[in-house]
This record gives sequence, C-alpha cells and structure tokens, in this order.
Amino acid sequence: MALDRFHPLVAEWFTDRFGPPTPAQAGGWPAIASGRDTLIAAPTGSGKTLAGFLWAINALLLESLRSGGDGRLPDETSVVYVSPLKALGNDVHANLVGPLAEIRERAAAVGMALPEIRVAVRSGDTPAADRARMSRRPPHILITTPESLYILLTADGSRTFLKYARTVIVDEIHAVAQDKRGAHLTLSLERLDRLAGRRLQRIGLSATQKPVEEIGRLLTGAAGECTIVDAGHRRPWDLSVEVPGPPRGPIVANDVRDAVYDRLAALAQSHRTTLVFVNTRRLAERVAHQLGRRLGESQVAAHHGSLSRRLRLDAERRLKSGELRVVVATASLELGIDIGHVDLVCHLGTPSSIAVLLQRVGRAGHAV
Repeated sequence: MALDRFHPLVAEWFTDRFGPPTPAQAGGWPAIASGRDTLIAAPTGSGKTLAGFLWAINALLLESLRSGGDGRLPDETSVVYVSPLKALGNDVHANLVGPLAEIRERAAAVGMALPEIRVAVRSGDTPAADRARMSRRPPHILITTPESLYILLTADGSRTFLKYARTVIVDEIHAVAQDKRGAHLTLSLERLDRLAGRRLQRIGLSATQKPVEEIGRLLTGAAGECTIVDAGHRRPWDLSVEVPGPPRGPIVANDVRDAVYDRLAALAQSHRTTLVFVNTRRLAERVAHQLGRRLGESQVAAHHGSLSRRLRLDAERRLKSGELRVVVATASLELGIDIGHVDLVCHLGTPSSIAVLLQRVGRAGHAV
C-alpha cells in the first residue's frame, strides 16, 4: 500500500517531510486502512506513533471534503489516543499540532479549505478551564491516560462526545500489560465500545514485549482478532557497564558516590544532551543536585511524578529545545519521548526489568 491510498495532500506532505515509510508504517497502514484491529511492534524511533495516527488524520480530511469542504468538522471526538505517561501525551500533542498545520497550509496553497483538526490533552494535569472548554468544543483527537479515560467514561459531559469515537490508539501498550493498569484499561476499552454502540477499531503500539501475541489479546479482548505487524525489536547498540571509584564494600562511602557523580558529569560534558535514569524520586533530586554543582544549576533538571505540572513541563520544554545538558528522571520520561538530540542515556543502579532498560536506552538517538 505504502502511501497510495492516502489523500494526495497527506501523501505528499509525508514524502516531503520523511521520505519513504519505515517498515512499521508500510506494514501497518494496509491493516489499519482496512479497519482491522492492529498491533504494531517495532523498536523505538521507528515511526510507530505516526503509523497509528496518519490514517485517522486522512479519514478526518476526507470526511471534511465529503461534507462540502466548508472548512468544518462536527464537534465530535473521532480518535482517542491513550498513553501510559503524561509526558508522552504532551509530546504526542506537540508532534501532531505541527503536521496538521503544515497539511492545512498545503491545502490553502492549492485553494482547498481544510478544517481545523483539534487536538487536546486530558490528564490529571489538565487545568479546570481547559476541561470545561473541552466539554463545550470537543477535540477531534483526544489524548489521555488510562486513568483519565476511566473518569471521562463516567462523566455525562465527556460521554456526550466520546460516543462518536471511531478509533482508539493505545501507545506503549506493553507498559501496562503486566499489572492492574492493563486490566483496568481493557475494561475501559469495552466500556467505550458500549458507549459508542459499536466496536471501535483498536490500534496498539508496542516496542519491547514478547510474546507479542499476548499483547494482541490484551488489546482486542477475548473475542477480537488482531493483525500483528512485527517490525523487529532491536536496533544497533553501544552499551557499556561502568563501576567508577574504589572497590565496593558493605557500606557505600562518600568517595564512591563522588566518583559516580564525577563520572556522570564527565560523560555529560562529552555529549550534547544526556538523560540519567534512576529508580526513585528521592534519588532523582539528589543526583540532579550533585550534577548541578558540577555542571551548573541552569544545565541540569530533575523530572519525576512528584514535581508540579509547571516544573515538569518546563523541564520537558528545556530538554527538547536543547537548553539543558542533563535531565535526571524516573520512569516519567522512559516511554516514547521524541527528543532527537539526546545522544546518551545513563542508568544509575539496576533497572527493574530488561524491558525497562531497553525503553530507557531507546531514548538515546531516538530518530528514524
């Protein structure tokens, strides 16, 4: 299929911006275009998110043209995107707004009036004014978390616009596959189908999970059939294990900690942007403080779930703009964050699983 079934505006924009589709995209689009439930399994930086979204964007564009091309779409939510992390939802929002604006500009240049395709984030961070605005004028693409989706399904105002949804995209689905969040999400997906009065198309995106067939069953439920597009799980690695400082004893001495901080600082100075992952929020603050002393307070920031929304968004913005040399994070930045200029990931301590390590390592060189 490649891009031949897309509207020429969408196909030309994609080709000019990215060139040929990646294997995940070329393999996923035929199944998605046919309306089948689809799970795309591919390594980080393989274009999975756009593989899931582009056909939905194309469908919204075609809908506006069928309605007369008057530059309007119904005030209904067509696509529900579910992300396990708030930061990933914010990142996807930013990465959708730009392409949608570029496609509209291309249409305007050839005399076509395309509608504004509204995108909004609804999570625990969303201010009350934005939530009220969303109820009055629903987004066509809603970005949310599993927990917020559950709340939206219980409120009369949000149920009013969710009942028109046609597609649900679950990103990084492997991250919720092994705990109660996954069970909770499957119930919400069934409730969304019940609210809509029909089976929604389900699209899952996964990076590091085997057996992938189990993830497909989690996505579709017991009665559903899932088309699996497995584009591989491995990219070239440059991986090393370092133990700085003197030999370890039963008690970690201060000079050992100093050696670790000095080594992290030296690595950061020899790279453009570094992400340091730790396993606790307390350690994130401690390491950020120590690296700030060595590299300059303005060059280092912490990122974890206990920080206020303002501080987290500021750290994400400064990281993406290249203002920060180091960000010390917990799991809050480990999934899908598209920051192409991060060229080094350091993991301090032992990860909880191989899948977690692969996700965190995948933040470095995160580009096709």
